[in-house]
Amino acid sequence: MGFLSEIPDITFKKPLFCAILGNTLLSTVPGVSGAGSTPDNTLLTPILDAELIVQGAITSHPIKPNTPTGCPTPASITQSMMELCELQPLFINAGLRHNPTVTCMDVYGDIGDDPRFRNAVPLAQKLFEQGKQIGTFLSKCSDLIVLGECVPGGTTTALCVLRALGYDASVSSSFVNNPVTQKEEICRAVLARLTADYVTAPLEILKYAGDPMMPVAAGISSTYSGKLLLAGGTQMLAVSAIIKAMELPLPSVVTTSYVRDDFSANVGQIAQDIGVTIFYVDPGFGAIGHAGLARYCIGEVKEGMGAGGAMCLAYLLGHSPEQIREKILSTVSAYN
Repeated sequence: MGFLSEIPDITFKKPLFCAILGNTLLSTVPGVSGAGSTPDNTLLTPILDAELIVQGAITSHPIKPNTPTGCPTPASITQSMMELCELQPLFINAGLRHNPTVTCMDVYGDIGDDPRFRNAVPLAQKLFEQGKQIGTFLSKCSDLIVLGECVPGGTTTALCVLRALGYDASVSSSFVNNPVTQKEEICRAVLARLTADYVTAPLEILKYAGDPMMPVAAGISSTYSGKLLLAGGTQMLAVSAIIKAMELPLPSVVTTSYVRDDFSANVGQIAQDIGVTIFYVDPGFGAIGHAGLARYCIGEVKEGMGAGGAMCLAYLLGHSPEQIREKILSTVSAYN
């Protein structure tokens, strides 16, 4: 494929990149999430990623925007695309453990709880309504939203939600070696709670098993009048599945080819089963001349913070794949 698997049929004049930030306590379960130097530090990742994108550096903590193996975080890709496109991103705080260090819209949600033992998002209905208000507001000031997310541990909540909705889903991971067995054990415990309480309604499923990002994203989708691209992999497919279950119009999804090529996940099949159009960005990191970025090609990180959507938006704004790669390379090389 080329840089984009297919060119979206989209015309726009006022694009917006927006990312929903959230936490789930599942990310603090050892082994579940690679989006942080320790399980507890995963709760900081959305804040630090947003800080990097807005400020060009992480200043609140002595942390470099690389994984321990030197792989640049997806937020560094999104940062470079915002600079290339001269766009100001919008962040939404859906439910974080720590206060953001950059300006955010706030829906006053709480951190997602551990769905094995307690309802994960008790205020799912309220967050959906807050998302609806944001969708209406953003309709007045944009005609295209690329909507990303940063929720460490969110592929595990996505697995629970997709399975609860009846999809034979396998989800991706930021690890090279996906902790499939651990995710399946968590999912079985969550589904047992859902089954015991006869939970089938979409927002009730999110209440029991989701994370705070999901109802906000679904709410935005339900009222936004422009074009909407959900920027992410299996987490945004879980949002798509909720939107479909609510019998609302389905936006398209955009992610990276690294998510598509994850042999431990079935992204293409999930998208087909939902009936959602999905676009893939192949940034060609294997030939970019950066050992850390090349690790995306072996399955590390793969996607996050709307990175695939940010690259897609840059391309739709007229930047060539070469310009996009050059900007990403110059940005991440400056971190060393």
